[in-house]
Amino acid sequence: MTIRNLDGFFAPSSLALIGPSRHPQNLLDSLAERLKGQKQKLPLTLVNLDGFPAPDGGHVQGLEQTAEGAADLAIWLGAAEDTPDVISKLAGKGTRAILILSSGFENWPQDLLDRCLTASREKCIRLIGPGSLGFALPHLGLSPLLSADLPAAGDIAFFARSGAVMNATLSWAAAHQTGFSGVVSLGARMDVDVGDLIDYFARDYRTRAIVIHLEAISSPRKFLSAARAAARSKPVVVIRSGHRAAPSGISYQTHAGRLATTDLVYDAAFRRSGMLRVADLDAMFEAVETLSRVRAQDLKSIALLSNSRSLASLATERLRESGVANARLSPETMDQLAPMLHQQIPQRYHDDPAYTGPVILRESLPPETLQHAIGILLKDTATNGVLAVQAPTAFTPLSALAQAIATAAKEDKRRTGRRKAIVACLAGADLDAQATLDAAKVPCFASPAQAARAVSYLAQDAEARDFLMALPPSLPEEFTPDAGTARSIIETAMAEGRTSLTPEEATDILTAYQVPVLETRLCPTAAEAGLASRSFFTRSTRCVVKLISPDLPFKSRVGGLRFGLETPEAVKAAAQELLDQTAKTYPQARITGVAVQPMLEDRHGLELYAGLAETPVFGPALVFGQGGTAVEELVDIAVELPPLNLHLADALIGRTRIARLIDGTSSRPALDRAALALALVKLSQIASDLPEIRELDINPLVLREDGMIALDTRMTLGVPAHHPGRSGTSRLAISPYPKEWEGTLTIKDGQSIPVRPVRPEDEGLFRAFFQSVTPEDLRLRFFAPVKDFNHRFLAQLTQLDYARSMAFAAIDPDTGKLLGVVRLHSDPDHKSGEYAVIVRSDLKGIGLGWALMKHIIRYAKADGIETIHGEVLKENTSMLSVCQALGFHVTTSPDDPGIAHVTLPVSTELPAN
Repeated sequence: MTIRNLDGFFAPSSLALIGPSRHPQNLLDSLAERLKGQKQKLPLTLVNLDGFPAPDGGHVQGLEQTAEGAADLAIWLGAAEDTPDVISKLAGKGTRAILILSSGFENWPQDLLDRCLTASREKCIRLIGPGSLGFALPHLGLSPLLSADLPAAGDIAFFARSGAVMNATLSWAAAHQTGFSGVVSLGARMDVDVGDLIDYFARDYRTRAIVIHLEAISSPRKFLSAARAAARSKPVVVIRSGHRAAPSGISYQTHAGRLATTDLVYDAAFRRSGMLRVADLDAMFEAVETLSRVRAQDLKSIALLSNSRSLASLATERLRESGVANARLSPETMDQLAPMLHQQIPQRYHDDPAYTGPVILRESLPPETLQHAIGILLKDTATNGVLAVQAPTAFTPLSALAQAIATAAKEDKRRTGRRKAIVACLAGADLDAQATLDAAKVPCFASPAQAARAVSYLAQDAEARDFLMALPPSLPEEFTPDAGTARSIIETAMAEGRTSLTPEEATDILTAYQVPVLETRLCPTAAEAGLASRSFFTRSTRCVVKLISPDLPFKSRVGGLRFGLETPEAVKAAAQELLDQTAKTYPQARITGVAVQPMLEDRHGLELYAGLAETPVFGPALVFGQGGTAVEELVDIAVELPPLNLHLADALIGRTRIARLIDGTSSRPALDRAALALALVKLSQIASDLPEIRELDINPLVLREDGMIALDTRMTLGVPAHHPGRSGTSRLAISPYPKEWEGTLTIKDGQSIPVRPVRPEDEGLFRAFFQSVTPEDLRLRFFAPVKDFNHRFLAQLTQLDYARSMAFAAIDPDTGKLLGVVRLHSDPDHKSGEYAVIVRSDLKGIGLGWALMKHIIRYAKADGIETIHGEVLKENTSMLSVCQALGFHVTTSPDDPGIAHVTLPVSTELPAN
């Protein structure tokens, strides 16, 4: 459940307060005072609350006397144990939402929470609480919120798990004149959770930014899907309470289970969905201050403009740490600025073409010069914005500098083209100056460090949105994993009751997924090890022997490795020594035998690590970093959630320190990063295809100049857990590509047309497709002329969240070109979906549109969607004819008589052809 009936909280038609109250009188007094501020004066009914200080409310004794519709929103103040019965009674009164109010967090027994949910489900009554301070809608003056400060009206939606965080945030907001479109204290999250609220306020026109405090996520797929959808259109800032070092691995049989800590996995989830994570309340306030005022399209470089070399130096250091570069300004820009600058600056730009230092204005110039300089910098194509770091001087007070920056910002808003960011630092306390910049929507900070951090938030936000919209490279066509072979290996092992695979079985699975693996022989005895090594010595000068024991998974920690063995006899002796030593030192350990491998010798090869860990909340997580025996001590790792594409895999590599060596140095050649990225994608596919593989280690994975090879692998098994989500059956928190929906369509002449779900890498297909669609057909599809098929437009069509969107592409079997597309976007409740369809203009009349429509209807039925609807221009008679033939109900749109609204219950029987 997501946004269904949330209007009961945020747009109620009536209000009822229900007791008898379990709370002290001062709470009731505070609640009464807060409810006096309503602007729309909702009808108020008081039930079993004779002492409630609200004389304008109607009093009744008992829920039975409450009128139908009088409690659209009910605030429950009574005893916890009575709650299920009250919910059941309100269900018959038309109630849509119940707030279980409290002045502090309350822990209710799980069985009581379950009974409350059961009572609410039949009529879909939504519940906030228990342990909730309430909520506030400042634009309506509706504030049943027991916070220390009431929020002012504004454009930030704020949700908090903690009452203390709620109070601290609202207190800060009051001091900084920051307002809210909505504030919600979640409490125990019995029903309404963060994912529901993100979905609701992402659609709220009053909300420009969403800020979240959370501790845990109950429905990861819903949460990530909602956050991903919201982050495309407005910033989502999140702060999470929790222990950073808490391990999330279910077992400790692999490095992956130890390395994928809870906090790293949450980081990966937030990054993957486009949210900006901040570390503490100060950072949250700074991020809100910044992102609620400006949101940059891009912020890879910025012009630092100051009247103080010392302050500029401090800001430059902080910008460098955050990865934002000082812009290399054009000669034309520097020529225009030269008369205003400190005498050394123009010469430094002239002497060093690569100079990217700050722009320093002379202190004696009037404030109008600052305004003019900002305008010049914003026009330079090399910069994505301006950071103005200013200190008061004997010539100019802060108030005048603030006015100059504010005027420059207002002038820039009148400029055509993409908006650029302006961030200010006014070194010194001046409330009037701050108010001037607040009015101009310019983020303003008191120190260079704060201002530089604000720029980094803008950069992270822009990067996250670009990341959501980035076009990933295509996978090689020859990557066709042998999932059947891999599955048979796993089924055999699990039928034998094993919880891990042998080295040979693990190697065979990697081979089935085309991950290069060094040949390995598993030998139960030392004699067999010596014999097995003979074939290796025909192509290698040395061999390696490794202990194999399911009870001793970390070989280096128990002395279970022998390197540099030069003869079969040496291999035999080393194997016998390992077996004897282990049996003596670890008498309880099960010993399978030893593994023998040729020794890989490559002086430029780099030992890396890759693995999969099963995490309690988000399912499998992919771990990558520096490998070797000290992988857990070095902790140079990065974590990502599958499914991965090549773009995501490459970004994962780039988040590690070892990536600098992969890309080559003055003393080392560059290694095959593309082969490594492809290997990580293959591991991601294993996570998707083989949920029984709970954890996986490849350590080391040696990267070379011309490829990579896995030297050692370990896999543990288990019955896959079903994680919460819309369907509750997927192991992955992010919906993978639905390969099962690949198939064929049959058109009028009996020809079979391949059809498959749309993929992100289809952007080129779509661009070529639209070039073959007439302007008139494009107008009928998009309701307006479309001429610019840019990346951002095409990304919206090709990058799907399969949890709530689907699009099918019909492909020419001979040329691979796109012939037609049908798409369906479901609402957050997953009850109804809006369709759209378009076919190439020269293919009309062959029945392709008909076949695509039937295909999307079959998908909707299988996915549990109840109703399909759409809007069609009435002049588009061919589409209307298809809809009527398929059984759609056609009506005129109430908003536009030229548009038909078409609706189809998915249960409708489709025509045979």
